[in-house]
Amino acid sequence: MDVICQAKSGMGKTAVFVLSTLQQIEPVAGQVAALVLCHTRELAYQICHEFERFSTYLSDVKVAVFYGGVNIKNHKELLKNECPHIVVGTPGRILALAREKDLALKNVRHFILDECDKMLESLDMRRDVQEIFKMTPHDKQVMMFSATLSKEIRPVCKKFMQDPMEIYVDDEAKLTLHGLVQHYIKLTELEKNRKLNDLLDALDFNQVVIFVKSVNRAAELNKLLVECNFPSICIHSGMTQEERLTRYKGFKEGHKRILVATDLVGRGIDIERVNIVINYDMPESADTYLHRVGRAGRFGTKGLAITFVSSASDSDVLNQVQERFEVDIKELPEQIDTSTYMPS
Repeated sequence: MDVICQAKSGMGKTAVFVLSTLQQIEPVAGQVAALVLCHTRELAYQICHEFERFSTYLSDVKVAVFYGGVNIKNHKELLKNECPHIVVGTPGRILALAREKDLALKNVRHFILDECDKMLESLDMRRDVQEIFKMTPHDKQVMMFSATLSKEIRPVCKKFMQDPMEIYVDDEAKLTLHGLVQHYIKLTELEKNRKLNDLLDALDFNQVVIFVKSVNRAAELNKLLVECNFPSICIHSGMTQEERLTRYKGFKEGHKRILVATDLVGRGIDIERVNIVINYDMPESADTYLHRVGRAGRFGTKGLAITFVSSASDSDVLNQVQERFEVDIKELPEQIDTSTYMPS
């Protein structure tokens, strides 16, 4: 059955499509039976890892991940010599491999989009997804997942489906996370660095993600934190693919406790030790806010989100978040009880 599914960040949407695909798949040598598309390389890598983890005892099932930034020759050789049954990837690279006939999609039985709203809102990415979709058989299962599925994007999703089962686990108002304490701080742009330093000194945290709005700001803020002797690392799209993945793995494994990032890791990325998210720069929309803060407080655990508000437009976005998700975000108090955001 075709499926559209909306559920909170960190509630296990990935496990739903990984397990259901593995449950149904009947591996045939040399045939790709399932295709999973997502919008960033880090997310593709993570999803592939989840397939590998859940298929530990399914020795016949082979999984591979394909994205840009890696020599395409390596991917072509892998498809020729060890064709996977499940392919995870980003649309650009998957389309390049399919167009050149290295990746055959004629046997695909499961077509899955993760963070589907992000992929279909961008017209360039939607065009790639549509072209890939047309190369797959008419008769297949289509599944789409996201924490945010606006009324406008749902009809677009349905165009890929025949008779979808729509699962909206939570209505819009209930999409913020129960265990997540949310606050804001009003300050000027020039006060942000000092305030951030004070917060990192004062708060207890396992790991923290600090979101900024641009590549330059990520690099500069990370440099500043390292100079102040904070265990910080940054990830942004200005890095080579190898460097991005090395840093992502290092943070996930707990080698550094602070990650400065752009929205590259704002969606889908699951790092279980993260219990604080700081919006150093306000996100551009309520949707982006929800995805960012969802990096903390995953699967019902505790977490804390702090947002810096330094302009009228920042206040507007914060108001949109409160109205849309029916959440009351209060100013950060002088003292905050550690037990409200630290797992016991």
